[in-house]
Amino acid sequence: PRSIAKSALSYLKSAGVGDTVYFGPEAEFFIFDDVRWSVSPNNTGYSYDSTELPINSAKEYAEGNMGHRPGPKGGYFPVNPVDSCQDLRGEMLAVMGELGMKPEKHHHEVAPAQHELGLKFDTMVTMADRMQLYKYVIHNVAAAYGKTATFMAKPMFADNGSGMHVHQSIWQDGKPLFAGDKYAGLSQECLWYIGGIIKH
Repeated sequence: PRSIAKSALSYLKSAGVGDTVYFGPEAEFFIFDDVRWSVSPNNTGYSYDSTELPINSAKEYAEGNMGHRPGPKGGYFPVNPVDSCQDLRGEMLAVMGELGMKPEKHHHEVAPAQHELGLKFDTMVTMADRMQLYKYVIHNVAAAYGKTATFMAKPMFADNGSGMHVHQSIWQDGKPLFAGDKYAGLSQECLWYIGGIIKH
């Protein structure tokens, strides 16, 4: 990602489009309690489990089944105890803060066991670097808690998959180029930018 970001920024400047690009990615991920996979001549696949999955509402746990879990597509911003990973995500943000990554927020996402952390936007190359650290921290903090984090696009059938929304803006001489008086308060340059993303 770093070399592509540097090349894109160089092209942007040489073409006179702008001198600074800000990105604010929001990568979603799942945290599972148990993950298994197999690749053999007669069997290929994977399975996962999480105490948050609705299928575990009747499962017996040694410490008891508290019964609190999000339903299918019902996990967006629940509070404890339905959100079972609030403290884990908080630990992830704390580690990111120690690394200078400027964390801003965290919350449960729509699917059971799905999460998102938010970092403050920054320049394109800086954010390319931070997204690599973001994934590294999430994987390792989850592992320290005995869990597995995955950025797979759609590990869970019949529920939301994980995406990565990316807030973007181009600036020139300290001024944003996407604000304007066209459709939805956008500039013509922004509308062309959106059109380019859709086309390519």
